[in-house]
Amino acid sequence: MIDEKQLEILSIQLGEYLLKQGKTVTAAESCTGGWIAKVLTDISGSSAYFYRGFVTYSNEAKHQMIGVKESSLNTFGAVSQQVVQEMALGALSEANADFSMSVSGIAGPGGGSDEKPVGTVWFGFALKRADNSVDVVTSHQIFGGDRNQVRLQSTGYALQMLLQLITEKFS
Repeated sequence: MIDEKQLEILSIQLGEYLLKQGKTVTAAESCTGGWIAKVLTDISGSSAYFYRGFVTYSNEAKHQMIGVKESSLNTFGAVSQQVVQEMALGALSEANADFSMSVSGIAGPGGGSDEKPVGTVWFGFALKRADNSVDVVTSHQIFGGDRNQVRLQSTGYALQMLLQLITEKFS
């Protein structure tokens, strides 16, 4: 299980990579409620690579702030591959960043279903290439634990996956 110290290490590693490459990152967060932005900005000097983040906890915020289609929200639900893909692309565009990550999930203790149990979290990652084309990767996990543990694991997973994706694709 990930802890606060590991989040700090991941944030430092991601920040060092971004600084070295002269790249920027943004986040669109739902169930993590700004935790990704918090751990990134806990690092001194993070304003060089993290300009803004989006806490889009409600469907209305997802639509208004980062352009998630209402039809996607109505058809697939906020916790879905389609929505996190649109969240990642919308945040990337609105922040004019090089990389983005998005997260939407069911942290609990309520809100789960047979199809989407508590702990279900979808992630989106948008990676802008030198030619301005964008690669999008989505992933989902089912985390155990209480609400705080689901949110903590989601934050760690998002940071770890983004770091892995950009070092594999851009180094």
